[in-house]
Amino acid sequence: MANLKNIQRQIKSVSNTQKTTRAMKLVSTAKLRRAEELAKRSRLFSSKINQVIAEIAGRIKCHTIDGIGSRSFEKIENPKMIDIIFVTADKGLCGGFNIQTIKAVNKLIAEFQGKQVKIRLRGIGKKGIEYFKFKEIELFDEVKDLSSKPDLERSSKFISTSMKDFNDGKTDGLYIVYNGYKNVITQELHVNKILPIDADQYGCTLDPQKESLLEIEAQDESMMLTSLINKYVENNMYYALIDSVAAEHSSRMQAMDAATNNAKEMVKTLNVQYNKARQAAITTELIEIISGVESMK
Repeated sequence: MANLKNIQRQIKSVSNTQKTTRAMKLVSTAKLRRAEELAKRSRLFSSKINQVIAEIAGRIKCHTIDGIGSRSFEKIENPKMIDIIFVTADKGLCGGFNIQTIKAVNKLIAEFQGKQVKIRLRGIGKKGIEYFKFKEIELFDEVKDLSSKPDLERSSKFISTSMKDFNDGKTDGLYIVYNGYKNVITQELHVNKILPIDADQYGCTLDPQKESLLEIEAQDESMMLTSLINKYVENNMYYALIDSVAAEHSSRMQAMDAATNNAKEMVKTLNVQYNKARQAAITTELIEIISGVESMK
């Protein structure tokens, strides 16, 4: 009987876990719909501003424009210090979502340290921050409640330090690492070099008919370019948060679905064990009764 009670307790415990994981899956599914829609709308603006910056970088490269006055387009051959900003979730139970980002950050750190480049690590998201603190890796800056609730003002303020230090020459590069949303069942890891803007990837096949698109008054050149670069950096940070939270809900939905199915299979297995144990107990009792009757004859 003791064995039967233990199996009953296990069945009840697993059934309660199954209810919890099913509820968490439904919550993540609802959140994913909203986050997916926001990510789709933001992706269009992000791609457009990146396209404008890419065209500017290409023109600077092709026409060897001097006097731009922006360090963002300079090619820095031997960087001495770079900023790495990573985005992870504030909560767990989302499969390998966080660990993929952490592995990418570790790989990037090892790559730069192998080149004798100093790293300033800046973290967004409780899980990543706790990991690097556990590994006793110093964080230059951290925030724990931004990845779950992306906010343009807060994300712009967070990345403004890295942007200012780059412009002042304190750092020589800025990278953002995060796990982004591709579709409902797939996440896509991003290691984006934000600054300096790499013009080497753009060819010199510009359409002469589009030359007028970037023509501005000389006195407005510096102000306009600074404003565009600021928008470009701030948008990349904000979009990384939006894309990451959509991927987080997608990953958690899959993880909770798998956990629910595993719990369901475990309950089936435990029920079979329970029935076998119950049948064995009944058989034992019958044998004892028959043996007692026979002994009385």
